[in-house]
Amino acid sequence: MSQATAVIDIGSNSARLVIYQESSLYGFHIICEKTSKVRIGEGAYAKKGHLQPVGIHRAYLALNEFIKTIKLYPVKQTICVATSALRDAPNNNAFTSWIKERLNLEIHIIDGKTEARYGALAALNLLPIHHGISIDIGGGSSDLALIKNSKIIDTYSLNLGTVRIKELFFDGNGSDSNGLREEAKAYIQNELNNLPSHFKHSQAIGIGGTIRSLSKGIMKSQAYPLNKIHAFSYKIKNHQEYFKNISLANKSLLPYLHISKGRYDTIREGSLIFQAILETIGAKELITSGVGVREGVFLNSFLEKSNFLFPKNLNPSIQSMLDRFETPHTNTDKRKESATKLFKLFSRQEKLSHFYLKTLLYAIKLTPIGYTFNIYDAHQHAYYATKQEFNFGITHQEMMLTAMLLRFGGDKLYDKEVYKKYRELLPQKSEMKILSFIYSVTITLYENSFIEDFDFELNNNLLSIKTDKSLYLAREKLQELERPLEIELEIEDIQKIPPYNF
Repeated sequence: MSQATAVIDIGSNSARLVIYQESSLYGFHIICEKTSKVRIGEGAYAKKGHLQPVGIHRAYLALNEFIKTIKLYPVKQTICVATSALRDAPNNNAFTSWIKERLNLEIHIIDGKTEARYGALAALNLLPIHHGISIDIGGGSSDLALIKNSKIIDTYSLNLGTVRIKELFFDGNGSDSNGLREEAKAYIQNELNNLPSHFKHSQAIGIGGTIRSLSKGIMKSQAYPLNKIHAFSYKIKNHQEYFKNISLANKSLLPYLHISKGRYDTIREGSLIFQAILETIGAKELITSGVGVREGVFLNSFLEKSNFLFPKNLNPSIQSMLDRFETPHTNTDKRKESATKLFKLFSRQEKLSHFYLKTLLYAIKLTPIGYTFNIYDAHQHAYYATKQEFNFGITHQEMMLTAMLLRFGGDKLYDKEVYKKYRELLPQKSEMKILSFIYSVTITLYENSFIEDFDFELNNNLLSIKTDKSLYLAREKLQELERPLEIELEIEDIQKIPPYNF
């Protein structure tokens, strides 16, 4: 088994353990994840930041279990970081020394700017973004990073967190919730006045549990067809009323606003902070990140020798899948070359967007993973694996189109019911059929011949496939393909057999 890295993140609200297994120079995947709502900062903000026994007790028990879990895996290094609640605590050194003595675990207390950098590093590598401001709302702080041209330009940490606001303004402070809410809003705005003026951008990148919970609520409220939070994006102006309703709601109303039970205690405070930050930075659109500080800590080590970024043309999800499913890489470049030739022909004639070419090539590259499971219905296996595993560096539209091209694999161009379910994430039906046809022709040629190079011509509705070798096996399969636009196929090959006399 390949070596792995364990990352423990002790936040104000939760402690988490994630173990990342490395499959190649740029391939990795998660093999273990544990979470405990330790609330190490509980009661601290009302006690001048001092950690209280209730939080210390829970943190010790959780970390003890994490250490036992790590021993079950081939972990080469364990990195433990702690954020706002510990860095604000006057007794943090006593706590970390005690943990070191009892559990032999070194806790690194990171400052807010480092925390912001880790979150931005994860987003920059694992989301389809090059610009924007990442926002990570935690229990004790909100950490922001300004990203331009795929570089982290600046970071800033605000003393604004869900637990901090809850304990300072709402816990045990009477029943005048409206008055307390206004006080909290004033406190939040006063802290935001410290944010440097250059932290302005129309693109916000949402990191952390609070923003993910709000995004999940939006997904449920609009019956979004895909159950995948990473890379879910939306126009902020369309959901401002929803955020306001969250911040004003009684706890009994939160289920009707699609908030999960685990977030009832801090989501209203989180929504207040979130709204204020979005307005201050001038954000118009938000993309949700399913990754954050933990992935940033891992990538800071994993990508240290490549300037903390994956190579430009490498997708980490595809790399991971090809590594783990031990797919044959034979002819992948040639398949992509032929698919590109076909795409350009149809693009000129049918005005296909160049945006689709990258996605088509993703599907070509991922096709072999289906055969790892079973040669029967291999394309269906590839479809399901792609929907689950193709997460990083792409939009939901790219992921879904890739999966759909794999799903039909030459049997048909599309399925009405499946297409209807995911229609808002897919191209127009006419475009879907052409892309599926290009994919099917390419795969059929390479899976039914030993030829690497083909020439293609497209004249109106006649597609000619030319080679100086035999396409005997492929010919029948090609003729069976479902075709868009009343396309006719012409196959020009050379079929030679040795002379015989019997």
